[in-house]
Amino acid sequence: MIFKEKANAIVGQSGGPTTAINATLAGVISASLASDQIDVLYGAKNGVEGMLREDVINLSEIFDCKEKLDRLSATPAAALGSCRLKLPAVENAVNNEKYIKLFEFFKKNNIRYFFYIGGNDSMDTVSKLSAVCDGFGWDMNFVGVPKTIDNDLALTDHTPGYGSAAKFIATVISEMLCDTAVYTVNAVTIVEIMGRDTGWLTAASALASVNNGIGPDYVYLPERDFDYQSFFMDIEEAFKKHPNVLIAVSEGLHLADGRLVGEGMQSGDTDVFGHKYLDGTAKELEIAVKKWFGCKVRSVELNLPQRCAAHAASKTDIEESFSVGSAAVEASLKGKSDCMMCIIRNEGKEYSVSYMPAPVSEIANKVKYVPDDFINEKGNNVTQKCIDYMLPLVNGEATYYTKNGLPDFFTLPF
Repeated sequence: MIFKEKANAIVGQSGGPTTAINATLAGVISASLASDQIDVLYGAKNGVEGMLREDVINLSEIFDCKEKLDRLSATPAAALGSCRLKLPAVENAVNNEKYIKLFEFFKKNNIRYFFYIGGNDSMDTVSKLSAVCDGFGWDMNFVGVPKTIDNDLALTDHTPGYGSAAKFIATVISEMLCDTAVYTVNAVTIVEIMGRDTGWLTAASALASVNNGIGPDYVYLPERDFDYQSFFMDIEEAFKKHPNVLIAVSEGLHLADGRLVGEGMQSGDTDVFGHKYLDGTAKELEIAVKKWFGCKVRSVELNLPQRCAAHAASKTDIEESFSVGSAAVEASLKGKSDCMMCIIRNEGKEYSVSYMPAPVSEIANKVKYVPDDFINEKGNNVTQKCIDYMLPLVNGEATYYTKNGLPDFFTLPF
């Protein structure tokens, strides 16, 4: 809906943070400040949780110069704070306390524009609020803005945050390959990389081979069932070439019967969306390899640095993250709602992208898997087509602010 009168907007961040999520926030702020249709842009602390508490700040007042936006863009994690709150089902929403509180808050503060930066579960929030809006007699435009290092959102070519995470992973793998190559004793290093259902992040380890041809010996993604005997045979083949073997594995690796490889190492706990907390895949494989080969084995879990390593951020990723935030505001001002802004890769030899809205109902709770032609026939590595897809996303060095030789990040005054 296009609103004739000036109104206010609100933005929140949700789900796991990334290196680039604040660049997207900066894009939302920049476009909102430039608009003559938005009076005040509010920032909600901890996403929908903050809206329910009415815990917000006036971003229009805080960001009074471009320098602050630039420094925000270079700061990792979610400056507004995040949450993993799952809104109730939309049936009978007009009598639900959470929905009542949210729309009372929107009405009281004349909020007509809603921007939510997040991944799959966050798009579920956008979809639900869009669906129940009419029942509360308050017209609003709800626009999701993509974010996830997992790169698993449907309809968008890639997600903000993925390029920087991929760059960090490829960089660390390259450095580890140098380190592990100095000895002549047989040894296996197993690197566990984030990825619950999809292997986009683990696939990025293969980018280590781009400059000098030296990459991981094997890359195992959750898009393929994992088989221990094939795994051991792969390692035997690698030992014929060199003594030091490096393998990248997704944390979500599973056997043919659906059991997770790292299941024995996990607590079994789940979050509010029903997702199991994953860890232990590399450690489980370390134990298995040690028992089978009797050689030196090391497991490494990259863990949180994958999503917060601003010192290794991709310039392309940061710039696109800012742009998709700006595009979300522009689309909302033109009446778009119940949608998520997508990044569309343009045709042509030179890499470029466009930004277009897509129905959030076709994105929420859906998963974009690594396609079959990105994975080799044996299921133990990725193809050149996959590398060609990823390479432009890690390009360029992002601005990184330091003071006294250390990071100098931007913080909001909550």
